[in-house]
Amino acid sequence: MSRAIIPPVVHEYLEPGSLAEALRRDVLAGLADRPRSIPPKWFYDERGSELFDQITRLDEYYPTRAERSILGTHAAAVVELSGASMLVELGSGTADKTRVILDELMARCDRPTYVPFDVSPEFLRDSAVELAHEYPGLAVEGVVGDLDRHLDRLPGGSTRLVAFLGGTVGNYHPGPRAELLADIAAAMEPGDHFLLGTDLVKSPDRLVAAYDDALGVTADFNRNVLRVVNRELDADFDVDAFEHVARWDADEEWMSMSLRSTVDQQVRINALDVEFEVEAGEEIHTEISAKFRPDGVVRELAAVGFDVVRQCTDELGDFAVTLAVKR
Repeated sequence: MSRAIIPPVVHEYLEPGSLAEALRRDVLAGLADRPRSIPPKWFYDERGSELFDQITRLDEYYPTRAERSILGTHAAAVVELSGASMLVELGSGTADKTRVILDELMARCDRPTYVPFDVSPEFLRDSAVELAHEYPGLAVEGVVGDLDRHLDRLPGGSTRLVAFLGGTVGNYHPGPRAELLADIAAAMEPGDHFLLGTDLVKSPDRLVAAYDDALGVTADFNRNVLRVVNRELDADFDVDAFEHVARWDADEEWMSMSLRSTVDQQVRINALDVEFEVEAGEEIHTEISAKFRPDGVVRELAAVGFDVVRQCTDELGDFAVTLAVKR
């Protein structure tokens, strides 16, 4: 029997101007701190998203390929073990990797539901319409919100599989990461399942290559955060006078990215009415990407109320996808 296209529904919980205010707050606090910093979520304007898409296709950048291969191999088992009829994807983007899970939901459920959760209303609306037409019979119920504030708005009423993929959880320092995982657990019901993607510890040479590619795409992506600040806050960073820095921190087991000024420069941010000097050699920290060990993932999930059902890696052991159930 053919299925009819179900018009998607999108719930918006971000207040008008909230993203602009968050950018102002983050930049003001981060650049006043030492060392200076700008949070990585501000990489992703239209240009930043396009650059990151290019990064995922680079030879050096293995995480996307590795995670996709795991999902392609284990999607059927994930859906069967979870018993879910609703897939919730945190930081959904284009839902590119989760389509293999949607394919399994469509094959196994009479009334499957997909809940993309993202911060960009325009991007999410376009994606919701595309998926509704690509998957007749799939109910798409999008949520525009902030991971730190709106997880309690996730729709329920069905057995849920909540996916947080791409290794994004590694962008959080240990304390905030534990808080985020606890918030995700609190938004779920006992018996719901959680699917988490984590990049694994490996050779520092391979890690540095993945975050400092030979073509310079990651360097351009890193500098894009300054372009966002210049445009949105009327600042005058000399973007081309910053060089990309990617280093492996063996003690913390994470990659760290910064922007190092090659000259002394006086920077003014008109929207914040602040002015400051960046010295030659000074770095602005932009991102960490924590790398995990499989048993560490199990412990972190157990600490917030999850029991691991299955943990899968790719053939090279580069990446892990962990399925856990909420107690």
